[in-house]
Amino acid sequence: MDLADKKILLVGLAKTGVSVIKCLDKLGAHVVVNDVKTKEDLKDILKELDSLKNVEYILGSHPERIENIDMVVVSPGVPLDLPFIQKLYKLNKEIIGEVELAYRLSKEPTFIGITGTNGKTTTTTLVGEIFKRANKDTYVSGNIGSPVIDTVEKAVRDSYVVTELSSFQLESTKEFRPRVSAVLNITEDHLNRHKTMENYITAKSKIFTNQTKDDFCILNYDDENTKNLEKDCAAKVIFFSHKEKISGGVYLDENNNIIIDIDDKIILLNKDEISLPGIHNLENCMAAIAMSYVCGIEVEVIRDTVKTFEGVEHRQEFVKTLNGVNYINDSKGTNPDSSIKALESYKNPIVLIAGGMDKGSSFDEMLEVAKANVKAIILMGETAIKIEKSAKNKGINDTYIVNDMEEAVRISHQISKEGDIVLLSPACASWGMYENFEVRGQDFKDNVHNLK
Repeated sequence: MDLADKKILLVGLAKTGVSVIKCLDKLGAHVVVNDVKTKEDLKDILKELDSLKNVEYILGSHPERIENIDMVVVSPGVPLDLPFIQKLYKLNKEIIGEVELAYRLSKEPTFIGITGTNGKTTTTTLVGEIFKRANKDTYVSGNIGSPVIDTVEKAVRDSYVVTELSSFQLESTKEFRPRVSAVLNITEDHLNRHKTMENYITAKSKIFTNQTKDDFCILNYDDENTKNLEKDCAAKVIFFSHKEKISGGVYLDENNNIIIDIDDKIILLNKDEISLPGIHNLENCMAAIAMSYVCGIEVEVIRDTVKTFEGVEHRQEFVKTLNGVNYINDSKGTNPDSSIKALESYKNPIVLIAGGMDKGSSFDEMLEVAKANVKAIILMGETAIKIEKSAKNKGINDTYIVNDMEEAVRISHQISKEGDIVLLSPACASWGMYENFEVRGQDFKDNVHNLK
């Protein structure tokens, strides 16, 4: 893909955007950077690009003259239905995202693509760990934090690029074709961006659009939305299930053993040997097992890694025990279904800290589950009143609305008793209060560690 002297418009200057700019500049492209944020807003990011001479900036508004643009690269946070983007489509400008660009520029490594509403980061990290322990040249990238474009120069034909892919990243792909894809689950999320569940599912499905019968697609048999994707998938489908025995898949038998039944029937390990709590993590592990097995990773390596994998920061992460109360950081719980999975992982009484940016989700189902063992809910962010109203409708009357995390942690400390769990699982995006869920989780941890 020759981009020398091409005029490339990058829309959206964030972490991914910086990596794209540096890559395009190195390839000799003339990069036009556009962001609706001002130069002052972006001053820290712009410092990273000071040394690049063939880059121009249009900041604070969208460009008016776009006829001479050769190609457009949009950052994941940029909605494709913006009038400005629609105008580019009408001018027949090719519009792709960073994942697509990286794929086209890559030196033909084996791509593994992982998507789903929940569990992506845990599963991606686990798959990466399995491949690394198998001594494969492995790069873990994508929505997990490291842009895929950063692997282009390093990953070669014998390498594996394990990518976590959001619906935002997938909707701007065209040719992207992973050797192995996985859809972990699909539940209501990001409807403020995608508008309908049908659009959301369509975006997720793009992970296998270009796959052929020579590729593999790993699907969750127990999730109806995901199971139904089989009919649209040309790749060889491998199901995983903790409810049904799946011939040609990975399943849980009557003795709670995880069985790989793809070539031969293999008893891998008992589910109680997995260190991560909850049915959702069992599903994440089964998906990772299937992906690793079809790539030829030795069974012993898969077994040992799954048994010892300790999880990922901000995903039901144990923080501290104080006065017999366990504090758990699940800041990655950015939608109600994710928080349901966290709530169902514990039997002890829970003080739940929740709330954040409103993505258009209903919290009724989450609060129906919460009735079982949530003794109090501490709420913050723009969804606080919405969640409180739903909680009271479900009979959860002990609620607190707070201004920030410091106040939330302080109240949780005051009302919790020995044997309780204080669980940060917001069920909402962090934006508006925090830059991202990692910053939110760190704020929680810092405040917990400051408790006396």
